[in-house]
Amino acid sequence: MKYSFFPGCSMESTAHDFEMSTLAVAKALGITIEELPDWSCCGSTPAHATDSLLAASLPARNLAIANDLGHDLVVCCASCYGRLATANRDLAEDSDLRAQVAEIIGKEYAGTIRVRHFLQVLHEDLGLSEIKDSIVKSLGGLKVACYYGCLLTRPKELSILDDNEDPQLMEEILSAVGAEPIEWPYKTECCGASFSITRTDSVKRMAGEILKMAKLSGADCIAAACPLCQSNLDLRQTDIEKETGQKIGLPVFYFTQLLGKSLGLSDSELGIGKLMVDPSGVLSF
Repeated sequence: MKYSFFPGCSMESTAHDFEMSTLAVAKALGITIEELPDWSCCGSTPAHATDSLLAASLPARNLAIANDLGHDLVVCCASCYGRLATANRDLAEDSDLRAQVAEIIGKEYAGTIRVRHFLQVLHEDLGLSEIKDSIVKSLGGLKVACYYGCLLTRPKELSILDDNEDPQLMEEILSAVGAEPIEWPYKTECCGASFSITRTDSVKRMAGEILKMAKLSGADCIAAACPLCQSNLDLRQTDIEKETGQKIGLPVFYFTQLLGKSLGLSDSELGIGKLMVDPSGVLSF
């Protein structure tokens, strides 16, 4: 299996541990993903709110490069996935938009490449049985709150999930390697990530509710699939504890980090040391 890989700005900076763990997991599972050459920002998240043509052109440039390479384009960032998949659909359906975008990026592209989230590649292309066969060390019944956030569920027609209200994609993958995903009601709630700088109080309130519900539901940790969500829940947890006077203490992993642990990969390969909330207590399985 060979794919082009779009890391996006977050995975090259604040979410570098997501990129590290994704590449390490892919290699361990025999999945070849090669970074898209000369990729550029897809415009997430502000472009679509300011200029619709810009919002299509920024991702289109990357899509056109991937199209020339001839492989599906794999994405991990939920926001990047949304922008690339939306532009891909719009370019496939709107000939006028295609013409305008072609003039801007200097290349014709008709929305023909497949945009895939890494969760899809693991579940649909590799398969759960192959993942099970690759286990080196089971996650030992670790109780995980799988958190998708809101971006992977919207818009519905582009969602990667089987059920936008109660998705099970991450749960099935982590169950395959020995985790025990919990049932909880906030797995697709918004954490307010887009307001991280402008409305910090609102973000802390929203993230705090998610963290407290995960704790109340019996989770040992949270598994995230979005750099913005992971950063909000991990980075702000200490401040939320101080303001509420309630101890939460939930490590917030990327799902690739937990998967990587089951494959026998080291903490350094997975970027575990970059987490803000100490994960050592839940990694003793």
